[in-house]
Amino acid sequence: MADRTEVVFVDGVRTPFGRAGEKGMYWNTRADDLVVKAMMGLLERNPAVPGERIDDVAIAATTQSGDQGLTLGRTAALLSGLPKSVPGFAIDRMCAGAMTAVTTMGSAIGFGAYDLAIAGGVEHMGRHPMGSGVDPNPRFLAERLVSDDALIMGATAERIHDRFPSYTKERSDRFALRSQQKVAAAYTADKIQPDLIPVAIRSEAGWGLATRDEAPRPETTLEGLAGLKTPFRPYGRITAGNASGLNDGASACLLASGKAAKELGLTVKMKMVSFAFAGVEPEVMGLGPVPSTEKALRKAGLSITDIGLFELNEAFAVQVISFLDHFGIDDDDPRVNEYGGAIAIGHPLASSGVRLMNQLARQFSEHPEVRYGLTAMCIGLGQGGTVIWENPHFNRKAK
Repeated sequence: MADRTEVVFVDGVRTPFGRAGEKGMYWNTRADDLVVKAMMGLLERNPAVPGERIDDVAIAATTQSGDQGLTLGRTAALLSGLPKSVPGFAIDRMCAGAMTAVTTMGSAIGFGAYDLAIAGGVEHMGRHPMGSGVDPNPRFLAERLVSDDALIMGATAERIHDRFPSYTKERSDRFALRSQQKVAAAYTADKIQPDLIPVAIRSEAGWGLATRDEAPRPETTLEGLAGLKTPFRPYGRITAGNASGLNDGASACLLASGKAAKELGLTVKMKMVSFAFAGVEPEVMGLGPVPSTEKALRKAGLSITDIGLFELNEAFAVQVISFLDHFGIDDDDPRVNEYGGAIAIGHPLASSGVRLMNQLARQFSEHPEVRYGLTAMCIGLGQGGTVIWENPHFNRKAK
């Protein structure tokens, strides 16, 4: 690894995340316009980057059809004003789409093929619900390769509760409440807003501007969470309150080689150390980040005790709890999701990976005592993804 080109995270942005559906703020907004807006905001924030120097654009989406199809990376590049010489492509790894866009572009930079790249993702779950238009091969059920509800994410989360009786509904509800509280505190402290790109929106009331995430519920209480319905089974444990919702949103980030960043005078927010993806039983897809993290740590020559900050995608509270429990980390460890997570903010599938990175990058700037952090997430159909990052602000003498 000594001769590998250094891969750095220069900057990342996202749109505010909206609630999916007719009442959501993006109901009348095209999916491709969301990611184009994020890319334009990213480019405006980084005027030192000549558009013609971008080597590639990778944009992820889980449901690639209609206004969320047509080789998104290329079409978004053209629509965002990049020169026609800049290529692009679309990518899909369900929930880890943007994360995979980052690792794919990072790999190209690390290999020495690229100097600068844009990676991101979009998901308009109002216009394109997960699973819409797909036709699963009948062999999956006929040969019992997966259970008949393996594509129902809430059912897979219920199975984690089944396997680990200590992961109670009360424990999940408490974690969910804390996520809401942390997001509210992060908004009050202006930790989230600096990386949001406002989006013009249209509704029956006229034109407006989306400047904040639509999903957070700061008024949430444990009592309120306890009384919510369990839609995936009678007397279950997964509710709308301890899971991420259905959301619309987009994200984009700029990656560079260390050499290109220095040449152009770009600020480096994070350095990529290693990444890994791993497969698990689709029926318990939430366990995926455990083997992917073990693999990424092994590749980096690190252990879990070297990680000073964690950004874990809260698809379900029990999914994060299973990760923390495996590695011996408390549910309320201050290193974990300092600004809250997807339970409050939302999870527009293929865009969430870069949200995690944005939040970790900002935390790195505030924690010079931390050298390494990681972003990790579970992935539908039984996978996990992890990226380990190094803090360029690290100072051994910082306390």
